[in-house]
Amino acid sequence: MRLHHIGIAVEELEEAVARFGLLGLKETARGIVEEFRVAVSWLGEEPPKLELIQPLGEGPVQTFLERRGEGLHHLAFAVPDVEKALQELQAQGARLVDEKPRPGFGGHRVAFVHPKGFHGVLVELVEDPSTDGGTE
Repeated sequence: MRLHHIGIAVEELEEAVARFGLLGLKETARGIVEEFRVAVSWLGEEPPKLELIQPLGEGPVQTFLERRGEGLHHLAFAVPDVEKALQELQAQGARLVDEKPRPGFGGHRVAFVHPKGFHGVLVELVEDPSTDGGTE
């Protein structure tokens, strides 16, 4: 698996894009993911990118912000087959948030693994058929 992106929960997307722009990061895509009730901004040209996520009302990201405030929300790893990766992780005792992939930003199939299995860090699996399973 290779690191695909780092998800950061933010209260205000425009302000966060401007702030990370001070580091020279350029916005490369923006959109809404209805499935997760969030607005998303991708920063950077090459993986790992930053994914800034702002909630659009009640949902998991809004709950996260209320409990923990802004900051690291998840680490996302590219896998060639998200369903197979979920099965392998579950067989090894990982607790899953999603048992089946869902549509994510940019048309990727994604699934989340519970933070209890990864030292408090929510892990996202992003299906990327070009991933050969090796590290980069």
